[in-house]
Amino acid sequence: MHRRTFLTAGSASLAFPLIGRSASDDRFRVAVIGHTGRGNYGHGLDTVWMHVPETKIVAVADANADGLAEARKRLGAEHGFKNYRTMLEAVEPHIVAVCPRHPDQHRDMIIASIEAGAKGIYVEKPFCRTPGEADQIIASAEKHQAKIAVAHRNRYHPTLQAIDRLIADGELGKVLEIRGRGKGDRRGGGEDLWVLGSHTMNLINYFGGKPLSCSAVMMQNGRRVVNADIKEGNEGLGPLAGDEVHARYEMERGMTACFDSIAKDDTHNHGFGLQIIGSRGIVAIKCDRHPLAHFVPGNPFEPTDKPRPWITISSAGVGKPEPRDNLSEMITHHGQPARDLIASIDSDRQPLCSALEGATILEMICGVFESHRQGSRAVALPLQERGNALAKL
Repeated sequence: MHRRTFLTAGSASLAFPLIGRSASDDRFRVAVIGHTGRGNYGHGLDTVWMHVPETKIVAVADANADGLAEARKRLGAEHGFKNYRTMLEAVEPHIVAVCPRHPDQHRDMIIASIEAGAKGIYVEKPFCRTPGEADQIIASAEKHQAKIAVAHRNRYHPTLQAIDRLIADGELGKVLEIRGRGKGDRRGGGEDLWVLGSHTMNLINYFGGKPLSCSAVMMQNGRRVVNADIKEGNEGLGPLAGDEVHARYEMERGMTACFDSIAKDDTHNHGFGLQIIGSRGIVAIKCDRHPLAHFVPGNPFEPTDKPRPWITISSAGVGKPEPRDNLSEMITHHGQPARDLIASIDSDRQPLCSALEGATILEMICGVFESHRQGSRAVALPLQERGNALAKL
C-alpha cells in the first residue's frame, strides 16, 4: 500500500481525531514502547525517529513513572502512558518501536502493536525467546500485513555487499568455513550466545544461507551443563546456563559455520564477529565497529615469511576509501534500518532484517540448547522443539 493511501485509510471511518493525528500531517506516526529497569530503550531505537523526516513520535509508554517522564522529555513526546496497550488504543500508530532489551516482553508488545493497526514494528534484539513465540508473531504479522524489522544493525551495513562482490569475484577462493564468536566477556557462554551471538548468527545466516542442522555442547566450569546448572537467565532470556558454548552448523550454501563463546576469554571483545575463511584469504568482520571488515590475503593454511596485512574493506571495496560519510547515522544510530522499514511498508516487501531472519537466529540459538539436551547430536533446523529445550534437560 502506498504511504499516503495508508496514512489516510486508517482515519476515514473515525468520527473523532485520535491523539497525535492531524489531517494535514502525512508523516508516519510513531509510538515508542520502553520499560525503564526492564530493558530500557535499547541502543537508540527510540531516538532514531527524531531524525527521520517521514516520521513523528506521537507518544511513549513506560511502566516506570520516572522513566516515562525522562523519555517524554528526551523524545519531545506530548503524550505519555504507563500502559502500552492504552497508548496503542489511543494513538493507533503507524510504526511502533519496541525498545526494551528484555525479550520476554517482545511477543506481547509486538502482537498488541500489530492488532492495534501498526504496519511497521522495529524491535530490539533478541527478537523473542523461542521459535514458538516467533511463530506466533509471524502469524500475526502475516494476518494483518504488518512488517517487522529486527535491530541487527550490521545487517544493513553497505560493506556487506562489497564482501559479496569479493566472494563472487573469486578473491577469497573457495569458501571453506565461517567462524563466529561473541564478546567473550563475563557473559561468555549461554548469555553471550543470546545477547551478542544473535548479531553473529544473523551475519552467518546472511553469508551462509539457511542453517540446516546444529550440533553443540554447553559447558559449566569445565564440564557439561546439567539440570542443576540451569537458572533463569539475565535480561528476561529464559532458562539458561553455561560459561562456555561451542556450536557447529551445516549451512545451505555448502560450508560449515561455528560459533564459540568462552567467559572471560581475554580477547578484550576483539573476537566479536565472524571470519569467512577461504582458500585464498580471510574476511574478518568486527560487529558494531568501523571499519566493519578487513581482508587478509593469502592461503590461511600456508606458512609464509611475508607480512599478511589486514586491508580495510569499505562499501566501495577492498583497500578503497569509504565514500560514505554518514555511516554512523546510517548504521550505529539506526537510520538505515528505520528508512528501510518505511520503504518495506511503502513497497509491500520484507525489511532487510525481517521477522523471518529473526526467527532463523532463534532456530540457531535454540538449536544449541536442543542439541546439548540430546547429547550433542546434530539436530535438524527448523527445530521440532518450539520451546526452550533447557527447560526439559
